[in-house]
Amino acid sequence: MTVLYEGYDLKQVYQGITALSLPKFVLHKGEVLGLTGPNGSGKSTLLRLLAFLEQPASGKLLWHGVEDAPRREITLLLQEPYLLRDNVFRNVTLGLTLRGKKNALYDAYTAAMRSVGFDKADDMAKRPSHALSGGEKQRVALAARLILHPTVLLLDEPTSSVDALSARAIVHAVRETIAEGTTVVYATHDKNLQNALGGRILQIGTSITF
Repeated sequence: MTVLYEGYDLKQVYQGITALSLPKFVLHKGEVLGLTGPNGSGKSTLLRLLAFLEQPASGKLLWHGVEDAPRREITLLLQEPYLLRDNVFRNVTLGLTLRGKKNALYDAYTAAMRSVGFDKADDMAKRPSHALSGGEKQRVALAARLILHPTVLLLDEPTSSVDALSARAIVHAVRETIAEGTTVVYATHDKNLQNALGGRILQIGTSITF
């Protein structure tokens, strides 16, 4: 199996407080990894490091064996998603537009929205982001990431603050992208989500490493 990430003696410190300490971390292409552990154990911190949004205070995080930051291959969905004060269509297609991929935008939008359970993508296209429910915002934010077909999808408590319908739609979409070969790392306290997505489990904040 192709190794995507290798981490050695990873440590992150905020204002003198150690937020994460992980002696070793390895993740292979196409793998599914669940991060568990109590609040403050470093799950979100590890996701930000894996997204190359932060540099570790010490240690090394390698991508394909080198210290690189391939941000266009990796996307992170936060527990509280950030959407532009714009309509749904522009929020979902923003990433493709910024990358200069403006051909067949509507087809890509429709496919991404359907993947997260919005069968009537036309009806959603012009809705402003502020008019969406919490669950709808999370699904739209996920669609904005899936439209990019990332190599790695990182999820921080993706179903913790959404309604049951949205949670089912998110799980279905993530399972579909896993089936397509996307590498997925998710942080959660939800045993049901662990059972639905499966994969290896790493308990952060303990002596367990791999």
